[in-house]
Amino acid sequence: MKLGIIGLPQSGKTTVFEALTGNISGSARKGEERIGTIRVPDSRIDLLSQMYGPQKTTFAQVEYFLPGTVAANKDQSIWTVARDCDALIHVIRNHTAMGFEKKSPDEDFVKMDQELILADLVVVEKRLERLEHDHKRGKKMDPQEHALLVECRQNLETEIPLRRVADLASARGLKGFAFLSAKPMLVLFNNDDEDDRLPDTAKITKEDDLLVIRGKLEQELAQMSAEDAADFLNEFNISESAMDKVIRKSYNLLGLISFFTVGSDEVRAWSIKGGTEAVDAAGTIHTDMKKGFIRAEVLAYDDLMDAGNYAAARKKGTVRLEGKNYMVKDGDIINVRFNV
Repeated sequence: MKLGIIGLPQSGKTTVFEALTGNISGSARKGEERIGTIRVPDSRIDLLSQMYGPQKTTFAQVEYFLPGTVAANKDQSIWTVARDCDALIHVIRNHTAMGFEKKSPDEDFVKMDQELILADLVVVEKRLERLEHDHKRGKKMDPQEHALLVECRQNLETEIPLRRVADLASARGLKGFAFLSAKPMLVLFNNDDEDDRLPDTAKITKEDDLLVIRGKLEQELAQMSAEDAADFLNEFNISESAMDKVIRKSYNLLGLISFFTVGSDEVRAWSIKGGTEAVDAAGTIHTDMKKGFIRAEVLAYDDLMDAGNYAAARKKGTVRLEGKNYMVKDGDIINVRFNV
């Protein structure tokens, strides 16, 4: 799962990318694409590792992508690569910057949304033009696709991003278009070091996911050792870095949950979409588990912590067997029984 980091010039996109990924690269050429994969902080994995003492501990991961400012191919829009992302992080400047005296988070938010809307509108109009052209030549038109695209055009022409229209954002018939304005979005205000408040805004609504970071401060933290970073946070009475909050928010924004497999060899978090059935969750571990699925032995993380260990949880009756249609819950510890 990949999140694209977007924003206007001087918003701090590179700073945020480097703070998130710890990838501080003086050698990266200005304007080039960058990508980084990082683990999702999860105290449950830490405690499970303490309990089982495994040879290996594997956290869930998310991928962050910083699009280049210039398209790699002259025939492409710079937005083309961003369409491959599953969600977007919109970085908004709420700090002083050289050549920018006034902070205008509302205006910056609208400007970027307009760019996304325009890029989507071009795609919609081209497709409608093609459908109508083919229809005139006698080719059968898909009425559902045509109706969905017409509705998209109506919203985009009135500057409504498609993520605000739930039926369109989730419509299966539109998935292949990868509309930018339909993607889940986290709005990230990049503040000055001394400012941790959300700005007063009128254009940004409660429908939007909002977070504040102090980008330069977080970038410096990312360059520290784990010990020095912990000392720094303790000194200023900060419970966790803003980047950890952004990472967890990113995970939720993608609609992901984690289930766990545990043992002396490995404790691991597996990422799946919320609402995934047990048989499909088994397939994320190995395709053979899905093919030969029999039952899933399930124990909720909280029940394990209450019992103290797996054997005690089994005695208490909180370990249960579930069939292939069981909807896996966040924090489930699963042992798949299968036969191939």
